[in-house]
Amino acid sequence: MSWVSDYQYTCLQRIMFRAIQINKIPQHIAFVMDGNRRFARSQQIDKIEGHSRGFSKLADVLRWCLDMGIREVTTFAFSIENFKRSNEEVEGLFNLAREKFSKLLEETNRLDEHGIRIRVIGNIELLPADLQRLIATAMLRTENNDKLFLNVAFAYTSRDEITQAVETVMKHYEDDGMPPTDINERLLEACLYTRHSPPPDLVFRTSGETRLSDFMMWQIKSSVLYFTNVLWPQITIWNFMAGIVAYQRDRRHLEAYKRENRLHSAQLDKSSDFYSLRVQRFLHKMDANRRKLLVALASN
Repeated sequence: MSWVSDYQYTCLQRIMFRAIQINKIPQHIAFVMDGNRRFARSQQIDKIEGHSRGFSKLADVLRWCLDMGIREVTTFAFSIENFKRSNEEVEGLFNLAREKFSKLLEETNRLDEHGIRIRVIGNIELLPADLQRLIATAMLRTENNDKLFLNVAFAYTSRDEITQAVETVMKHYEDDGMPPTDINERLLEACLYTRHSPPPDLVFRTSGETRLSDFMMWQIKSSVLYFTNVLWPQITIWNFMAGIVAYQRDRRHLEAYKRENRLHSAQLDKSSDFYSLRVQRFLHKMDANRRKLLVALASN
């Protein structure tokens, strides 16, 4: 199964797509792909087969996002909390990830054609070495693509992301002698895994759960939240379009709040010398170190 499907639209679906595109489209959607295990139970199939069906559905969703004109997609694939599941299920998920990232590396020309860049966000050093290598290689191989950014949250929780950001700042505070006045909310935000991504416009969760499960808690303060009862492997293009329409309906209520946030960020930038040579040098060094880590992991 390819990472991007060759979905065949009906005439009615094409008409609805065009109608939705008349209004403002979210530029970044974050998906909590919930319900794979419940789907497996309902179909009396193995849990891992349920997760595999979920990946197949992601390929359809990426096709819909590309055709809708959405620039960025983030998916919650594997939480650090998932390590608490049975060894059999965790290893099955790792094997599925190995299979899918190996497939990705076989079809990088197809990803280049669509301009898709893969970014895995999470504490990937918690993963097996061979999976780290596949992930790092995929990220490096697609790093020049810029039509659609696919962020795969793997070995991720928001608490861990924020903790890693604090540790990064404190390490350089000690090593580079950054003044305490440089350390604030704006700098921490710039040290998150999502440093180069805009906040999600829409958070889309399947399976009927109305919680966020420690997913992108820093980034979604001004996002539209959409919950649907359908299980992830059963999501249809109609469910997808319903989420887009819900965003178009609700986003107007958040515009004033978003403007306030942008003003607050600008004020923080000014008061903390965020764009000073000193701070920008630190962030450039952090980006370089993160890429060096990927190169090292890909070479192992």
